[in-house]
Amino acid sequence: MKLLVIVSSLDLTQPFSATPAWWQLFKGLYEIGVDVIAAPYQGPAIEAPWWRAARNPARREGDLFKALRDTWRRLGGGRQQTQALGTQVEREGLSDKLVRRAAHMLIAPRWRRHVDRLLAAQPDIDAVLVISVPLNHIAGLAEHITDRHQRPVFFYDGDVPASLPNFRGFASGFRIYQGADPSEYTAFFSNSLGGIEGLRELGARDVHPLYYGADPDLFAPLDVAQDLDVFFYGHGREYRAEWIDALLRDASRALPEARFAVRGTQLGDLGRVEMLPYLSFSKLREYACRSKLNLVITRKAHASVNASSSSRPFELAALGACMVCSPYQGINTWFEPEKELILVNSADEAVERYDWLLRHDDARRTIGRAARARLLKEHTFRHRARQLADVIGGYL
Repeated sequence: MKLLVIVSSLDLTQPFSATPAWWQLFKGLYEIGVDVIAAPYQGPAIEAPWWRAARNPARREGDLFKALRDTWRRLGGGRQQTQALGTQVEREGLSDKLVRRAAHMLIAPRWRRHVDRLLAAQPDIDAVLVISVPLNHIAGLAEHITDRHQRPVFFYDGDVPASLPNFRGFASGFRIYQGADPSEYTAFFSNSLGGIEGLRELGARDVHPLYYGADPDLFAPLDVAQDLDVFFYGHGREYRAEWIDALLRDASRALPEARFAVRGTQLGDLGRVEMLPYLSFSKLREYACRSKLNLVITRKAHASVNASSSSRPFELAALGACMVCSPYQGINTWFEPEKELILVNSADEAVERYDWLLRHDDARRTIGRAARARLLKEHTFRHRARQLADVIGGYL
């Protein structure tokens, strides 16, 4: 099978949090024999051993739009941030409307011509997959490919449910469905099981769950001394402030002998919790392996909609970490509570579980080993690549 993939970004230096997952997915596809040609929607075309890169035909315009949008938001334009509670939101900000209009005029036509050239030059491409690109920026592209080239076109939304119109989404992200027509795609993939119905209501013809995972070679455990007691890695308090405070700030006060640490930005005042420096990706792996307990604090949108996957539980499981999680609906879809991770429902319960686990090394390590074994059995990106290829193959 040969796929042309239009992906949000291939640049790990940019703040697109899912980009490492797409690298791992493409590596998984390579490992099962799928040939991937990857073209980034934002930023440079970056080659890797696991895919061939095709250029971004609108890189200059994309960089300009990103710079203008970031400047607008720094100045406070369109900032109407609230909790993602699932209440209906129909209005777009002025910046969203301007960017969408400009994308229709300048970017979408470039992509149509670019894809035409790629498919004409490589007629053995079986299908086109679009990953986490704003649908309303490229409206009509999927229909164009299907009509002109007779290829199925699939869309993978890796940020369901936060991306759906009935959630506010994230302040840093696009609203991708206003002005889009999901029915032009052959089928959708969703990182969320509970969000599938929402995609169907928007017009998606078929929707298949495709969860995040982890590459167990990339996220292999390190044999290092565990000098941290509780560690959390993440960026931003948005939609999870309550649990960040409960599981870190308040718990660290209740356990003054324990060493709590975080690596991230905009996490708020966490009291005596230590802030570790960012040095490299490999250092983040080291931090997690140095900690006896690793926290999974999931944003409200994902945590409240059944089986809405995010990367962190799979990465930590691959590292053999003992995970302690804030409430996360449907996490038992992937890992068994009390055997492969610990779920807590309050700050007091967290303190109680931390204290017990920190005093029982064997129990803690058993949980971490069980989580990695489950990951290896069911949740690697090679598993996800096989699921993706099997679904696409069914439409060919």
